[in-house]
Amino acid sequence: MTATDDVTESKILLAEYDRLKEEQKTRIGFRDNLLYFTLAAATAIVAITVQSGQPQLLLSIPAICLILGWTYLVNDEKISAIGRYVRDRLGPRLGGLTSAHSAVFGWETYHRNVAGRTVRKRLQTAVDLFAYLVLPMVCTTAFWCSPAVQPLLLLASLGQTLALAVLGWQFLRRREHA
Repeated sequence: MTATDDVTESKILLAEYDRLKEEQKTRIGFRDNLLYFTLAAATAIVAITVQSGQPQLLLSIPAICLILGWTYLVNDEKISAIGRYVRDRLGPRLGGLTSAHSAVFGWETYHRNVAGRTVRKRLQTAVDLFAYLVLPMVCTTAFWCSPAVQPLLLLASLGQTLALAVLGWQFLRRREHA
């Protein structure tokens, strides 16, 4: 018996499932930590701004939120894509090979139909929008109301505001497809 005699399509699909779930777990941890890091970074910058009396430092918060918010969205999309792939492709293929009478990897569908999921998704979107859109816009507005406004900084802040609007739209658009 050779090593290839022990390899079956079912085993390959189960190995793929294990790897995908590991990647999904890693991405979930990374995504969730991005939110904590964003809030910690913004808090630190606000504290430094208050201590130094330099309101232009507040403009670093929108930049941080744009970068980390986009990274958060990309990871969230990959997490969802893995779930869709397992539900729509991998599960049915494995089910066909095993002649299963019910859905293979049932959790992938079951957890999407639990009571309150829609409310939780909306609340999570509100938290995401607060962290990645409202918080940086409050900082931008505080900068605009300060005496530190200069033409180049004002132009930079307007560009950031436009980019934040795009990011906010992406968060809302993403919520509709999740």
